[in-house]
Amino acid sequence: MKVFFNQLFDYNFYCNKKLIEECNKLENVPEKSIKLFSHILNAHHIWNARILGKPPEYEVWQIHEIKDWGDIHYENQRSSFEITTNNDDFERRIDYENSKGRLFTNTLQDILFHIINHSTHHRSQIALDFRENKLEPLSLDFIHYKR
Repeated sequence: MKVFFNQLFDYNFYCNKKLIEECNKLENVPEKSIKLFSHILNAHHIWNARILGKPPEYEVWQIHEIKDWGDIHYENQRSSFEITTNNDDFERRIDYENSKGRLFTNTLQDILFHIINHSTHHRSQIALDFRENKLEPLSLDFIHYKR
């Protein structure tokens, strides 16, 4: 399970890094893309904090300046690898409170997979936003990454 999640987080790191690099090159990044990518970073951070039992530093829809994305992304990745490295029981249940104050319980593997899937979902929205703003979206399919 560790190898599987480490591969998924490597892929997620690669995709987000490529998107950060592309946005740093652009003169004007669409506002919606900034909002969505900030949300990707925030959600990843919040889920890591929930797993580690720490209070999150970011709000769900907090906007970050593009120049700060790389540092936040790196810290999210570091924290996720710490989680996967230091856990042997991926069926372990995590109790947490969502952003609306409701209590939930999910397994560690479900939460880790959600982080990856959630990021992919919003990167696809960013790709659509790029197209709508006459920008060429990046090809970030998993199979292209594995080639």
